[in-house]
Amino acid sequence: MSQDERYAFIAEWYDPNASLFRRYELLYYPKDSSIEMYDVKNRRTFLRRTKYESLHLEDLYVGSKVTVFSRHLTIVDYGNLYTSRKLGSRKERTLALIKPDGMRKMGQLFDIIINAGLTITKAKMMLLSRKEAADFYADYRAKPFYHELLQLIMSGPILAMELLGDDAVTKWRAIVGPANPTTTESDTLDSISESFGHCGLRDAAYGPDSVASAAKELELFFPSSGGRGPVSSAKFTNCTCCIIKPHAVNEGLSGKIIKAILKEGFEISALQMFNMERPNVEEFYEIYKGVVPEYLEMVSELCSGPCIAMEIRQFDPSKVFRDFCGPSDPVLARHLRPGTLRAVFGKDKIQNAVHCTDLPEDGLLEVQYFFKILDN
Repeated sequence: MSQDERYAFIAEWYDPNASLFRRYELLYYPKDSSIEMYDVKNRRTFLRRTKYESLHLEDLYVGSKVTVFSRHLTIVDYGNLYTSRKLGSRKERTLALIKPDGMRKMGQLFDIIINAGLTITKAKMMLLSRKEAADFYADYRAKPFYHELLQLIMSGPILAMELLGDDAVTKWRAIVGPANPTTTESDTLDSISESFGHCGLRDAAYGPDSVASAAKELELFFPSSGGRGPVSSAKFTNCTCCIIKPHAVNEGLSGKIIKAILKEGFEISALQMFNMERPNVEEFYEIYKGVVPEYLEMVSELCSGPCIAMEIRQFDPSKVFRDFCGPSDPVLARHLRPGTLRAVFGKDKIQNAVHCTDLPEDGLLEVQYFFKILDN
């Protein structure tokens, strides 16, 4: 690999102030992880060649969303024939559905997806109406167990995710395993159905069997038209807010953090992945402005990539979620509260794994910000 080998992409950024999309040529140099950007319309340099180690070659493909200095870009095309020939792959999108009977294993299933090399690009806990459940199971209307399927999928929250990766449809389908886990063949023993499923139709998770089915079913849960899809499972009662920060999502820690929260006895009653724009983060963090010296760095971190917001509910008065997160400085947390989330998963005061509501009276407000204001 030569020092000047580079790959070219066409990227779009939505400028909220001008209400239009701006197009850039994004150049990536794998030798030293540096990038350049050129404004396509004005034909001028937008960003001189700069080292940017948080962006990796595997992040760059048509359809991917990347963040460069807090600016969310969508890769819409390859910039030249060389890049297209070298990097054109079999990247696919598929639907991953965790059913109500699999939700207690949500953290483990996150880890399985991440360890398989698949990227979670969208995630949302939802409640399905009867019509939405019927639309999803339309192909099963003639089956004798059709009504049982509807009742099961409507019996509690589900987690719908969009997964992206090479041969994602086939890979995720194999990980899920057989719909009715009765076989003892060696190639299904480690599947989700075998490991977490129960008898009959309670098989914990679902994956489409073809690219066409995946595209159709993703539209039900994440409409490309901009519609909301099924409603969030947020309850807005007895709740507080937790956000898995972008650095932790990027480092593959989401599943481990979720497992730790559930193991401690807290309920995750709503969850959704967000790519936050800087104005939204500044609004959300407004109470820290002029109070916390790291305010600007906190803002930059939260809009540096996808984050996962959760509604947390607690029923044991002796367990306080804020205490379980620990001091904001992970170094201090490791000394004083070594078992807390920030002690275990945090790196420094900015990249401290999670945000949590500081004041009890602000819990509902923060939950509403994500699950009512941003999710509409």
